[in-house]
Amino acid sequence: MALKEKIKQNPALKQAVHRFIMHPVKTRPNWWIRIFSFLYLKRGKGSVIYRSVRQDLPPFNLFSLGKYSVVEDFSCLNNAVGDLIIGEYTRIGLGNTIIGPATIGNHVNLAQNVTVTGLNHNYQDTGKRIDEQGVSTQPITIEDDVWVGANSVILPGVTLGKHCVVAAGSVVSRSIPPYSVCAGSPAKVVKQFNPESRTWEKTVSKRKVTTYSEILYIIYPKGDCGNRRNRLSLQYQNLIN
Repeated sequence: MALKEKIKQNPALKQAVHRFIMHPVKTRPNWWIRIFSFLYLKRGKGSVIYRSVRQDLPPFNLFSLGKYSVVEDFSCLNNAVGDLIIGEYTRIGLGNTIIGPATIGNHVNLAQNVTVTGLNHNYQDTGKRIDEQGVSTQPITIEDDVWVGANSVILPGVTLGKHCVVAAGSVVSRSIPPYSVCAGSPAKVVKQFNPESRTWEKTVSKRKVTTYSEILYIIYPKGDCGNRRNRLSLQYQNLIN
């Protein structure tokens, strides 16, 4: 049995090892672990992590940064609850927070202040404080050639398909198919690439009609039959009042 599995199966040993590696308050590796990070963090040729980046990267989970990828200033990388794998020629923008488990592909661009987190705090037991209930994880996958706009949030369990775009300020809670553009909170697909016409096409809105005026203008779109519209309007108002 591997040493890692033995530690996992022994709660007391697991707690002792975790305490040795992780600071109990700062929730980051202790300094005597960080000074040896060059031995266990996998870095590709020409990759760059700027000095101001917070590296919460303990050795018990995988961290990998592909060749010629860059992590910009004031970002945070965290693999404490799951592997964090970043591909080649990828740029993690200023002020990003990336929490595993997450896999980010090649030629991916994350703009400023993007959050990618595969972690959620448990809260369901009302008899316990939230900080006593631990965390749950769902892996995030960002495929190759994806662009994520500034101030966006990618939530646990999401897959962003190849060559998709996330508009600035979006909150992505569901997976987005390849060759799509999504926007909003929660994010929805607003454009998709049509391989037959070789064009980007807007998706058909499925918004529900909720007001009586919208119903009337669907039935009488050209403004004719005004008397019938007024009568229907009164009947609709009577029904909802």
